[in-house]
Amino acid sequence: MSEFKYGVIGTGMMGIEHILNIAAIDGASVAAIADPHEESRQAAAAAVGSDDLAVFHDHTSLLEHGNVDAVVVASPNMTHVDVLSDVLRADDDVHVLVEKPLCTTVEDCQQVIDLAESRSGIVWMGLEYRYKPSIARLIAEVEAGAAGPVRMVAIREHRFPFLPKVGDWNRFSRNTGGTLVEKCCHFFDLMNLIIGSRPKTVMASGAQDVNHLDEEYEGEVPDILDNAFVVVDYENGSRAMLDLCMFAEGSLNEQEIAVTGDTGKVEAFVPQNLVRLGRRTEGRQVREIVVDDDHVVYQGLHEGSSYLEHIDFLGAIREGASPKVTLDDGLWSVAMGVAGHRSIEEGRAVALSEVMR
Repeated sequence: MSEFKYGVIGTGMMGIEHILNIAAIDGASVAAIADPHEESRQAAAAAVGSDDLAVFHDHTSLLEHGNVDAVVVASPNMTHVDVLSDVLRADDDVHVLVEKPLCTTVEDCQQVIDLAESRSGIVWMGLEYRYKPSIARLIAEVEAGAAGPVRMVAIREHRFPFLPKVGDWNRFSRNTGGTLVEKCCHFFDLMNLIIGSRPKTVMASGAQDVNHLDEEYEGEVPDILDNAFVVVDYENGSRAMLDLCMFAEGSLNEQEIAVTGDTGKVEAFVPQNLVRLGRRTEGRQVREIVVDDDHVVYQGLHEGSSYLEHIDFLGAIREGASPKVTLDDGLWSVAMGVAGHRSIEEGRAVALSEVMR
């Protein structure tokens, strides 16, 4: 089988994460990179480690150069709509993986989805938290009926503040889409996947209370939320809640997920890689499973989830299958974040019908 060649657009932290994951896959390599920032290009070239690497200042030059089978879009959030518009209008056969969030607005997401229709190459939405081994095991247990019909999903992320990015673009909501879009699209996607119904309304409370308040960029103080509670009601009567705190480094686990149904409860803990299963009829006699996915060759930044995502992406391409994670999944995860921000700003519950066309 001939080597599968990738182009990576955007070679900051996540771009290099994709490069290192691709390097761990047999029969795959990065053949081209594009980034306007010289230091990012140099770091990515070092990560690739090939004299044959094609290096470009902009994504249009990479697309004109060709010689790639797939493109990974990992540029800053606010560039996604323009970059993807160019990528999707280029070679129809080139496959695409776009890092979350799909775009920063619902309108831009819908524009990208329209452009992606009827392409020969698949377009895969990068929502890799589905692939974290303990979360994937939780999803499998729920799908197998371990909790019965799902009534409630509770997700807690208690973690460190946003990391520095090139040009500090991630310090402002106009660039990221806001914290509930930039970071929490992962969790809204998990809620949708686990519950299996469309979200109906979002009610949120949040603020920027601690992080980045002492920073200033060209006379402007960052405006990104660092904590929030978000409650989501679903069309099938289920509900979900997100508890986000980004000044909670003193936590054993960064993510905790609890799914409760009519007959039981399933929990996942990351990075402990622990899953707990309990039945109502058995009380506190819960079963604990330490999850170790031996398919993971490279752990990377997200417990091997990016590697597993790339394995499925490449597998779908080679088998001629549809993407397991779609642009529609990306759209709904962004729409929920947009609705959450509107709820905070206006102090009311927001219907998804208000933000979706």
